[in-house]
Amino acid sequence: MPNSVSPHSLTRRRFTQLSGITVGSFALSGAAAAAPDVTLEIAPHTLEASSKHHIRTVAYNGQIPGPLFRMLEGETQSIEIRNLTKDSEVVHWHGLYLPPNIDGAMEEGTPMIEPGASTRYTMTAKPAGFRWYHTHTFAGKNLTKAQYGGLHGFLMIEARDNPAAYDREVFLGLHDWNGQFLSSDDGYMNPVYDVATINGKMLGSGDPVKVKQGERVMMHILNSSPTEVHWISFSGHSFKVVALDGNPVAQAQTVSMLRLAPAERVSAIVEMNNPGVWVLGEVRKHVQASGMGAVIEYANSSGKPVWTQPDDLVWNYRQFAAAGDATQHQDAKKIELVFDSKFQGHGREELWRINGLGYPQNSTPEHSPLLQAGQRYRLVMKNKSMDDHPLHLHRHTFEIRRLEDGAEIAGVHKDVVLVHAGGTVEVEFVADNPGKTLFHCHQQDHMDRGFMMVFDYA
Repeated sequence: MPNSVSPHSLTRRRFTQLSGITVGSFALSGAAAAAPDVTLEIAPHTLEASSKHHIRTVAYNGQIPGPLFRMLEGETQSIEIRNLTKDSEVVHWHGLYLPPNIDGAMEEGTPMIEPGASTRYTMTAKPAGFRWYHTHTFAGKNLTKAQYGGLHGFLMIEARDNPAAYDREVFLGLHDWNGQFLSSDDGYMNPVYDVATINGKMLGSGDPVKVKQGERVMMHILNSSPTEVHWISFSGHSFKVVALDGNPVAQAQTVSMLRLAPAERVSAIVEMNNPGVWVLGEVRKHVQASGMGAVIEYANSSGKPVWTQPDDLVWNYRQFAAAGDATQHQDAKKIELVFDSKFQGHGREELWRINGLGYPQNSTPEHSPLLQAGQRYRLVMKNKSMDDHPLHLHRHTFEIRRLEDGAEIAGVHKDVVLVHAGGTVEVEFVADNPGKTLFHCHQQDHMDRGFMMVFDYA
């Protein structure tokens, strides 16, 4: 990055342009010319969400979601990414402990992949669990770009000592399409969508998920929506939640529905003990009407899929936690992070801020947290806005320690947590992965409008 560029004048769009000139710095040469373990090709794609809904977008390897990659924990994989689009791209490996130069965020220093270019690098797959990969670019007012499009896929890092307590796995990706901004008089703008899919298909399109009576199916569910929280129920069945964001929970619980904020994942075992043809789908009627649902069909069953409408929306991280000890980790240093938005005038988008500043102004040395390797930190996240925010910390896993003014909890380890409007959430993590580390709201429009901050290590 040229020294003449002031950090206060460096917009996210300009950062993208500047970062593109360094693409290829990870290209392998000489003896590394062997075929890569993983190949991702980013190219234009037309998604057939239904026979009446064809969406022009971009995809990985010609499919949405992108291919499921399985890697063994601790093994080294070579990755090749080819960009066949007209825009600079980058791939973020969400939930992995990677160096910042390959984590997949331009704000950390990962080079962009220019149109028509390719890059190759190696990475070590850790930690174990259900992760995912996705684009990490700027969209602005173009609601076909970045996470509004089809660049997302499943990633499973297999534990070396993980006995299978289920018969098989099913991966389900929730996504919203055809977004449009609705604005209000105070400058607030919010995307709304007219198409919603599971694994790229609207309810009633595509093949049903076929199961057998007596099976124990592990369902790995990802919310890859650019902005929307989703509530999922499976009529006639319950979910035994065993992991959140790929990390085993302290208390596995059987629940009637799941809530997933953008970028969250839930892994839950479902006992297939109620033969028939059922709907797994979004609980809110208007979202399911947009297509967010899938048919689950038992062997030797037929008929119209059955949906049973739940009465309430029910979810709480606390139900998966163990009791915490407030005296534990008293060495943890507190970092207070206050979230709000600033009205910037009629006809202009609001600015999202952390501690009174938007990105990149909040990420200069005098404003951003400086982490000491090996130190434990407690992030005290105070949401002073009227929106819920899914907060993501790159390259680390944190533990939820307090929700609102409740008692201390333990045992819920995540990389995304939803902080409610007007609420406070406290999480702890150990600074054990040196380098620039991005912290941001995973709602695409909020991130584009400044809701990011870069932590750095001393």
